[in-house]
This record gives sequence, C-alpha cells and structure tokens, in this order.
Amino acid sequence: MSATKPSSTIERWCSDLVTTTDARAKFDPPSPPAPELDASWAREPRADRIAAPGRPGHLRLVERAPGVPRPESLESPVARARLFLTFAHHELQAAELFAWAVLAFPETPREFRAGLVRLANEELAHRRAYVAHARRIGLLDGAVPVRDWFWKRIHGCLNPASFVALQGLGLEGANLEHSARYSRRFREVGDEVGANILDAVLADEIQHVAFAARWFAHFTGAPLDYDAWRAALPAPLTPALFQGRPLNLEARRRAGQDELFLARLAAEPDPGAQRS
Repeated sequence: MSATKPSSTIERWCSDLVTTTDARAKFDPPSPPAPELDASWAREPRADRIAAPGRPGHLRLVERAPGVPRPESLESPVARARLFLTFAHHELQAAELFAWAVLAFPETPREFRAGLVRLANEELAHRRAYVAHARRIGLLDGAVPVRDWFWKRIHGCLNPASFVALQGLGLEGANLEHSARYSRRFREVGDEVGANILDAVLADEIQHVAFAARWFAHFTGAPLDYDAWRAALPAPLTPALFQGRPLNLEARRRAGQDELFLARLAAEPDPGAQRS
C-alpha cells in the first residue's frame, strides 16, 4: 500500500491497513473513502478473515513480551516511555481488528462497519500520541518488543456479537480502568502531558465501549446482559480478564453498563490472576 495513494473502497482501505508492512501506511494511512457514499463500498463483498497482520520491520514481535511497568516504577521517564510503547501496540492491534471486522462481517449494517472504520482511525491517533510522547521522554518506536495478544484471541470470534463482546466490551472495557489508573500515576510524578494523553484516550474509549454495547444489543436482540456477554466471549476467555481494580464505575456507566452488570463484573475473581 502506498502511504499517500487513497484506497478505492473502504474494504480495500481496511485490507491495506491490516496487511501492510510499510510503517507510514500502517500508522498514518490516508483517509478512507467517505462512508456515506455508496461508491465507497465494495458492491458484493465476501467475508475475508485475515489470519495475521503485517508488521513493519522495526517492531520486534515476541511470544511473551516484558511485563508492563508497575505504577510505582513510573517516576522513571524510561519506564513511562516503555509503558506508552506497550500501549501503542495495543492501540495498533485494536485499529487493525476494527478493520478486520469490516472484512470478516460484510453482512452487518453499513452503519456498524462505518463506525468500525471511525474507531480504527481513532485508535491510530492514540498510537501516534503515545509514540510521540515516548519519544519526548526517552524511547523511539520499536524500542520495546511487542506481542500480538489481541490477534491471538480474535479468531474465536465467529460472528459480530462475539467480536464486539471481545474487542469492544472486553479489551476496550478494560482500558477504562487502565487509562484512568495510569493517568493518575503520571500526574503524581509530574508528567502532565502523559496524563492528558491518557485522559483523552479514556474519553474516546468510553465512546468505543458504548458503541460496542449498542451493537451487542443489536446483534443479540436484547439489552446488554452480563450472561449474554460472558457467553459470547471466545473460550476460554471470561469477564474476569477484562477489567482493572478498582472498576472505573463512572466511565462504565457512561458507556452503557447498568448497575447489575457492574455488580456482576465486580464479583469476578481478581483479574491479575487471570491475565496471561
């Protein structure tokens, strides 16, 4: 994919985003075709479940990445930069997987697929903000090895409900806690720029989780329900994995999760014991 040539259709844009190994095309692609125009969409798209993403050569892919720096270590600018580069790869995978879902589920409403494209672009903007701040405080993109953990789980999503259960309600939901937690810590150690970036990401993620809640209800034909979410997650994943402690109750309420849902989530085992 050229980093400057626009794609002919939204589906082509999504495919290029996922498969390219060109860093500029991957991280800062041209705008997708306008989703409100019929001509922007393939006429008869077929389901395409891309098996794996392309990776620019400077990203060192590993099966088990180093642990995320703990909050108490973040007085060190290098530790904060390492954290941001780790988060940057989470954002990249999220962008790719939103694009993946456009291709995997062409039968879904166009409004849903257009929303996925918008979310993909927002995730790429988050990545660029994380990488830029990591550079400011001491590390270049690629300095931290990365793990495609999100990608290893997505292939169990056989329908759009399971996709939004995993990616939107699960992975994006957990970021409601993590962004708030690390924002507080960055602010405590005097990194106001980093804290503001995390605050901005959190505001976007609330809307991403709300998008997932809305479409999960659409695909299941019922309001968001905890047991339905649990059942839609690809095995062996469970809701315990997709949260931080304490829960960010305000953000989750704003994202469409009611009190019963939150009580059930809070009753799950300690997520730290579930994460791998």
